Amino acid sequence: MALFIAGIIALGFNLRAAITSLPPVFPELSDSLHLSTATLALLAAVPVLCFALFSPLAAPLARRFGEERVLLAAVLLLAAGLVLRAALPALLLFPGTVIAAGAIALLNVLFPSLVKRRYPHQAGLLIGIYLVSLCSGAILASLVAVPVYQATGNSATVALGLWALPAAMAALVWLPQRRHHTTPGDQTPPGHRKPGLMSVSRHLLAWQVMGYMGLQSLIYYAALSWLPILFRDRGAGAVNAGTLLALMNLGNAVTALLAPVIAHRARDQRMLVAGTTVFSAVGLVGVWFAPLASAPVWAILLGFGQGASLALAIYFTTARSPDPATAGALSGFMQGGGYLVATVGPLAIGFLHTVSGGWTVPIVVLLVVLAGQFATGWPAARNTVLPEVR
Repeated sequence: MALFIAGIIALGFNLRAAITSLPPVFPELSDSLHLSTATLALLAAVPVLCFALFSPLAAPLARRFGEERVLLAAVLLLAAGLVLRAALPALLLFPGTVIAAGAIALLNVLFPSLVKRRYPHQAGLLIGIYLVSLCSGAILASLVAVPVYQATGNSATVALGLWALPAAMAALVWLPQRRHHTTPGDQTPPGHRKPGLMSVSRHLLAWQVMGYMGLQSLIYYAALSWLPILFRDRGAGAVNAGTLLALMNLGNAVTALLAPVIAHRARDQRMLVAGTTVFSAVGLVGVWFAPLASAPVWAILLGFGQGASLALAIYFTTARSPDPATAGALSGFMQGGGYLVATVGPLAIGFLHTVSGGWTVPIVVLLVVLAGQFATGWPAARNTVLPEVR
């Protein structure tokens, strides 16, 4: 189990670093690569769109090759995509990002179902460890993005390719898991059909879980993409803006660890959904309307809400499923549809900021989205499961 946990930590660390390292240096990349605001918004949306497009491929690939081997191939593909976009950023920025984000999509889907298959009784703790590792990568990437860019003489190549190294190292750590061959069909009860995206999509509960995932991801990726620029517009320096984004991700890490453990022990998760909504709402209001000197407080509070929301969304894939096979299908449906919804976030917030000339309208829109997140999360948090597929 120790090797499995080490693998979870290594792979989890790479699931956001390649993404969170970009927004703090968006203005610098815009200058050096001659990218317009619309192009930056599209670049911010590409990873989320890839999550939606590539997530449905995870289960079929895992059934054929085994989850462990698909995860190994995915992290190698992630490293390759990061190397490509760093090698020729003017030409391969978008193709390299697509490859890297597609690999992350496979990792996103397969981790929760693999955990439930291999160690079902420790699922809450292991998912928490995985999410903390994920958040740690996000924190470090956003924290060092600007200093690394400045220290290397404003090198876009280094800023874009730095994170290929930990991805390659993660492949080495995960390599011992290759001898296992866990597949989504391994634990389907006798006499039952293998559940797929269509079978789970027939149930309202699956749509509620997907809606909760999608709306919380919309808010997260909108904040991730534009929060550093918001703080810079308010007068924060480039390094300080990156640090504030890191604080948001630090808040994510704290509640990402705690929320699954608490959720696992609770009768249902409705009060947790309500609490995360309050944290997110207070954080969103504070980052724009409160004095800039208090920004660290609001960034952390926003991170608390986001980290817990993501943890709950992932936890729902196991808690609302009667068996591991259904958990895999629900995870694919939730992340495929959810990230398609979330793609709107970076694009819409960038557009609203450009049109309105400020951040008041975008923040108000995100608060409306947060209300929708609560409306879908409350019923998804009830103590119920999807019916078995027969």
